[in-house]
Amino acid sequence: MRQPADENALEQRAGVSELRPATGDPGLVPPSEPGHEDLPVDRNQAILQAAKQVGSTLKKAEHPFALAGSVAVYAHGGTQNLQHDVDFCIRPDDADAVAATLRAAGLVVYTPPEDWLLKASCLGQQVDLIFELAHEPVTTELLDRAQDLSVDSVLMPVLSPTDLLRGLLAAFSEHHCDFGAVLPIARTLREKIDWAGLRRDCADAPMPAAFFFILERLEIIPPAGHPVGAPTAPAKEEQS
Repeated sequence: MRQPADENALEQRAGVSELRPATGDPGLVPPSEPGHEDLPVDRNQAILQAAKQVGSTLKKAEHPFALAGSVAVYAHGGTQNLQHDVDFCIRPDDADAVAATLRAAGLVVYTPPEDWLLKASCLGQQVDLIFELAHEPVTTELLDRAQDLSVDSVLMPVLSPTDLLRGLLAAFSEHHCDFGAVLPIARTLREKIDWAGLRRDCADAPMPAAFFFILERLEIIPPAGHPVGAPTAPAKEEQS
């Protein structure tokens, strides 16, 4: 997922017209940006700095967007254990304009083989500009549900906890099913998530259903039909 498509693939890219790597050979990974000597040594802080710069740029240009991924989890109160990149959700129809704005700000923007996102490089960190989440196009309604939160002192729209987890559950498959990475997120944000809505939307699929079962056994969430925070242990205590 880290290499851009070749020139022919870029020309055939549907839905996002005339997107090209800003510099360098189209067949190569975009070059590193100069000036990385001033980046913080801590990788988490470097990712936060990139999120802040891109978020501020999109806000200034008044593009509809929402922060997603591990930085969004951090903004909602999760641990500062950030992953390898920064994720933003944008609408498909805004992709050209967003790419132009980021290029004008000096960022490298390029089109990968996947047809549901763009990639950019900011302060040496990878930025994913996603226009499909949970196998559905990013919509105005999804972005309207985002909450304005402080991300290391910069206010920006952040995907709601329910939408964040919905996207993670929808990504589960026979080939990718890392419950261990999602469990801490569900535990940290459990009181902010619409579990009834998630069950309604996701529980018919086998992998999300298995994840809900694990959450129930770990007593992170109650069984279906019980509100979060309702006691679930008395029956076990009576048997002991």
